[in-house]
Amino acid sequence: MSKNIATRESYGNAVTELGNENENIVVLDADLAAATQSGKFKAAHPERFIDVGIAEQNLLGTAAGLAAAGKVPFVSTFAMFAAGRAFEQIRNMIGYPHLNVKIAATHGGISVGEDGASHQCLEDFGLMRLIPGMVVINPADDVEARAAVKAVADYEGPVYMRFGRLPVPVINDEETYTFEIGKGQVLKEGNDITIIASGLPVGATLEAAEKLKADGIDAEVINMPTIKPIDDELIVESAKKTGKVVTVEEHNCIGGLGGAVAEVITEQNPVPVKRIGINDQFGKSGPAPELLEEFGLDADGIYEQVKEFVS
Repeated sequence: MSKNIATRESYGNAVTELGNENENIVVLDADLAAATQSGKFKAAHPERFIDVGIAEQNLLGTAAGLAAAGKVPFVSTFAMFAAGRAFEQIRNMIGYPHLNVKIAATHGGISVGEDGASHQCLEDFGLMRLIPGMVVINPADDVEARAAVKAVADYEGPVYMRFGRLPVPVINDEETYTFEIGKGQVLKEGNDITIIASGLPVGATLEAAEKLKADGIDAEVINMPTIKPIDDELIVESAKKTGKVVTVEEHNCIGGLGGAVAEVITEQNPVPVKRIGINDQFGKSGPAPELLEEFGLDADGIYEQVKEFVS
């Protein structure tokens, strides 16, 4: 692992590069351009940047209109305001007509830190998964985030992407990494247990796997950047090999990655499943690293929970 980069920064860089290549790309924000990093696009392409102010329902409605007119709108705001405040607009104005809107939701999960429970969106994957035709993406690092933004620009249809506030380790090699919507990635092969992680906890999950290895537990680690459509084939293949599955996510255990994986396992290859995440509760205010530790999403917390599940 090398330097730490926040995936919201990766989004800002990637969408700005795309703007250089495609004049149909427009970026919209709701008075949060510095925080979401969409300000980078604004600086490079001010004529294709729209700030609607603090009016998230209008933000998504305007994006729907632009998509209907043939543009490729990228919408930037906090996850709590996109998935939460503007859910109806996403459902009825974007999802129902299946419009080509890309929702770039930053500041998701408890790693938002001191902003507290009101801003720590732990429900977005569940809400977005329920919208028919919506693609849901949660990249793990800078390399994956930039690749995902470029991939969704070429995809025709609505996409929800979550980007984080907290800098995270770069775990992928830009020279060899390829992103494909709906495909997972085996980061470490193993035979004793499958650990499927998404987004911010992927790096910590790899660390936990090394700790488990020292205890003689050979964990297979899968990075699952696309939560919908999920990689059924990879999940089932790994579950058949190891016989036990753990999911790790910075989201409520209900409705997100854990729920999606459990649905696949239940229908196609029943094995024991443990979901590591936020156990049906709200977040709280505090430094992000301390919150991740408290909710068991740091390397030690993941290690302890997986070890207990295996034994």
